Amino acid sequence: MSDPGNYAGSTDRSIGQLVASATAEMSALVHDEIALAKAEVRQDVKRGAIGSAAFIAAGVLLLFTMPMLSFGAAYGIHNLGLGLAWSFLIVAGAFILLAALIAFIGLRKFKKIKPPEKSIASAKQTAAVLQKAKPHPRPSIEAAAIIERSAVSGSSLAKKSIESGSGQDKAGSVARSST
Repeated sequence: MSDPGNYAGSTDRSIGQLVASATAEMSALVHDEIALAKAEVRQDVKRGAIGSAAFIAAGVLLLFTMPMLSFGAAYGIHNLGLGLAWSFLIVAGAFILLAALIAFIGLRKFKKIKPPEKSIASAKQTAAVLQKAKPHPRPSIEAAAIIERSAVSGSSLAKKSIESGSGQDKAGSVARSST
């Protein structure tokens, strides 16, 4: 089994750099999830646009062709020997059936629209991971005073923590600037 501390560059990274790296990776994760959601929604919007276009086509067909074609067809049927009223009713029924067929095609396209399932699953997984993560408490003012006192007494560990303390401030400014 490998030791997590034995990878290249593990001793060179300060806490501030680690926090900045984690912040950048979290930001990249959020941006990737947003891009995934956009891609899925874009596909469904395209399907919805096709369905809408089918409904619009059905409406335009009914609007513009009904007066012209219905008169011509009704008089054509009337010339075959049927009464004029029955001829107009037959033509109107044919156009209604055609409009219903086009509306059915549009409805089928609308039913194919799905929620962005991959994005939802990914967001739920990310939320579950983040809920399990424990935030590290920030050092209080009292802790900083204790570190300073121990630095005066000569503790090398305290000196290193004071020297790297400015790195923590840098990480905080990086985290604030990335949001």
